[in-house]
Amino acid sequence: MSNGEQLNLFDQSEPRRSTPTNIQPELIPTSAKAPIPPGTYKTMETLAAHCQSCHRCELGESRTHAVVGRGHLQAPIMIIGEGPGQNEDETGLPFVGKAGQLLEKILDSVNLDSEQDVYICNIVKCRPPGNRVPATEEIAACKPYLLEQIRLVDPKIILLTGATAVKGLTGDKRGITKIRGTWMEWEGRLSMPILHPAYLLRNPSREQGKPKWLMWQDIQAVRAKLEEMRS
Repeated sequence: MSNGEQLNLFDQSEPRRSTPTNIQPELIPTSAKAPIPPGTYKTMETLAAHCQSCHRCELGESRTHAVVGRGHLQAPIMIIGEGPGQNEDETGLPFVGKAGQLLEKILDSVNLDSEQDVYICNIVKCRPPGNRVPATEEIAACKPYLLEQIRLVDPKIILLTGATAVKGLTGDKRGITKIRGTWMEWEGRLSMPILHPAYLLRNPSREQGKPKWLMWQDIQAVRAKLEEMRS
């Protein structure tokens, strides 16, 4: 072993993060075995183009549209849901059905603008048949796209709506009611699990301690944290 090779063993510096040069971009949408290293996409548009033609898992066979995201591309808050429903599959936009309408009201209640302050996306980009929970292999196939979205948007805060979003991104398998409203750190980013708006629709009571009341506490905490970070 040369002196140079020996010295390299003691090099503890962070590896340089540059755009990968040994990938074959045309293979990414064809197989989950094709890697999507950090820096693969320069823009959200190029990522979206791959998602629209993607067949990394079987969900691509039944979709109408891949649902990539909506909102501001440099938003301070990213909201990650589980997966598209029927309305989202038909429009190609996340959170546009009844749950999405409630989400807009929740954001508006603390003066957060979904066009300026938030970027919204999902763990998987294609609708699971019957709105079932995405399978582990489907999440794994789609997760590299999500990681690239996080890198491109570079949010200050990530909100994870529901247990599937929490588990899909962080691997945490705890129930959402146990961890909602708790600040967590993921990959150096501040994140908070929150109740999914669809869950709130099924539990409409606003009494203290009920899901809607809990969401009100959580979204106020998010707004306060954002203001703290900005100042």
